[in-house]
Amino acid sequence: NKFEGTSPCDAGCAEVDSLTEAVAGEGFLLGCISCKKREEVSAWATVDWYFRSKEEDEFSHIFHYDHPTASILDEAFSERLQWRGTLDQDIQVGAVYIQNITFNDTGTYRCTFHRTLFLPRSNEKVTVERVVELTVVATAKRGLVSVVAEIMMYVLIVVLQLWLIAVLVYCYKKIWNEHEDREAKKAQKAQEMKDNCTKVQTKD
Repeated sequence: NKFEGTSPCDAGCAEVDSLTEAVAGEGFLLGCISCKKREEVSAWATVDWYFRSKEEDEFSHIFHYDHPTASILDEAFSERLQWRGTLDQDIQVGAVYIQNITFNDTGTYRCTFHRTLFLPRSNEKVTVERVVELTVVATAKRGLVSVVAEIMMYVLIVVLQLWLIAVLVYCYKKIWNEHEDREAKKAQKAQEMKDNCTKVQTKD
């Protein structure tokens, strides 16, 4: 058997590393991608997942996928593992989803592809491995972008409130000034009428 490393793949398939931090009580997608070097060559592949906790020295076989059959092989993961990879015998995505993550799921996961390439003259067998170091935390860590966005949101709220207060003060002053102008005009008009009446009485 030939052993492939983590060499680049052709266009149409991108090998992306799995996330490595899960939150207890939630679900988590263990990513595992192995792109074929020659997309035009048909192939058949199976995927196996292995797990080793921090307290253990050996890996235990927890999952096997041979399209279309998925088999959970470890009781600790019973009814918690779901196949989220390629739904075809030519598997390039070997991801599995773990439901209800616990702190006991912390450890090293190894994903192994056993691939047979159907070449014109002969078949070629290839083995590919990917390793994921998973850490389980109580709560998700907040990213810098999230923190900055929340701070900006609060700053914006404060600015809007100050602007609203300034508008209310401006409107109040404007209304008060208009009221004083009306009262002054009324007083002036009343004074003028009083003066006119005084002049008429003086003439009489």
